[in-house]
Amino acid sequence: MSVSTPASAVPSFPPANARRVALDLLRAVLRGRHSLDEALANEGRLAQLDVRDRAFARHLVATSLRRLGTLDALIARCLDRPLKREFGIVQDLLRLGTCQLLILGTPPHAAVAETLRLAEKGKQAGFKKLITAVLRRLEREGASWLADLDTAQVDTPAWLWDSWSAAYGESTARAIALAQSVEPPLDLSLLDAGGAESWAERLGATVLPTGSLRLPTGRGEVARLPGFDEGAWWVQDAAAALPARLLGPVAGKRVLDLCAAPGGKTAQLAAAGAQVAAVDADPDRLARLIENLNRLSLAAATVTADACRWRPPRPAEAVLLDAPCSATGTLRRHPDIAHLKRAEDLPSIVAVQKRMLANAIACAEPGAPVVYAVCSLQPEEGPEVVAAVLAAGAPASCERIDADEVGGLTELIDGEGALRTLPCHLAQHGGLDGFYARRLRKAV
Repeated sequence: MSVSTPASAVPSFPPANARRVALDLLRAVLRGRHSLDEALANEGRLAQLDVRDRAFARHLVATSLRRLGTLDALIARCLDRPLKREFGIVQDLLRLGTCQLLILGTPPHAAVAETLRLAEKGKQAGFKKLITAVLRRLEREGASWLADLDTAQVDTPAWLWDSWSAAYGESTARAIALAQSVEPPLDLSLLDAGGAESWAERLGATVLPTGSLRLPTGRGEVARLPGFDEGAWWVQDAAAALPARLLGPVAGKRVLDLCAAPGGKTAQLAAAGAQVAAVDADPDRLARLIENLNRLSLAAATVTADACRWRPPRPAEAVLLDAPCSATGTLRRHPDIAHLKRAEDLPSIVAVQKRMLANAIACAEPGAPVVYAVCSLQPEEGPEVVAAVLAAGAPASCERIDADEVGGLTELIDGEGALRTLPCHLAQHGGLDGFYARRLRKAV
């Protein structure tokens, strides 16, 4: 006699498995073209996993995205011909299995057996023998093949490799690519910079020359770290913390933070005593900014508006524009970007950046500083935007940034006096995100 289960007792999805979740996240990025952050936010099964398995799933998919070129090159050596597009899930299974075998160091029996478990149903079920053969061959020969690969170039899309080589030279392009191939450490900005040494000891962190705290990878969930609940700090890459400082002393000044979400720079300015107006076109992102400020017990006015057109009721005494960009300087934190962005995306992005910078200058009062920043390594989005806006007649001029403003790190200042951080900078401490920032001065 069979006993039926009431519909209400049937779970809406099967019991979560970290590798199954990783497979679906990988496919959401590569097949669905969603950002990894979006895919993670939409993946309800993550909540069913314990902390360790949740971290494993995210690490597996992020590493697979960082090393996708390497994984595909190794898999291709085991196949007589590429898999048909309709069997893309088999390719994705092989990617995850290969990543575990040769990048993450998962024991071979676990990497192979768990990959095969994911191939028990669906289109992939008919490929179990092929999956086994490929992974077993990679178990035997993959390490030597991996040693022969130019992984820096293989893992970098050709358009980015060519762009970085032209802009910075091939050796620096290689250093950038290698720096972006590993998981980055966690950087924090303190509400009270004077407590850096004390918090560093409490968190097991290092104080960087720029003043940010750096924690090693694998420290667990951010919200469980000491100081989170009490609002003592916020997460912000050390490079991302530099542009706001270039406005100089802001205590008591009316400061605009354009394209402000998720709010790290707004928090910096508010903590420094500025009267901040945080402007962003996305109300959901502004809501998260407000949540972050509330946790930190900081305040700022918020405005939902398009930074290309919005003007304040009164010109600002300082303006910071962290413009939307290709974000190619953040691949180590957001490896999906390498597979979602294309060279042909740049012209439309640059057009928006030019309009935003021209408007940012118009928002400033005469003599006020205006800082333009992007987390991109592409020259088209940095110096070329500034040059084009000034050439079009914007009433401003460039000012040199002094190394003392960025922790005395002269390598972060380019020949024009702009801030240019590269992922390979501060390599001995774990690198930086790639940023460009230029300080302008509104004409009097």
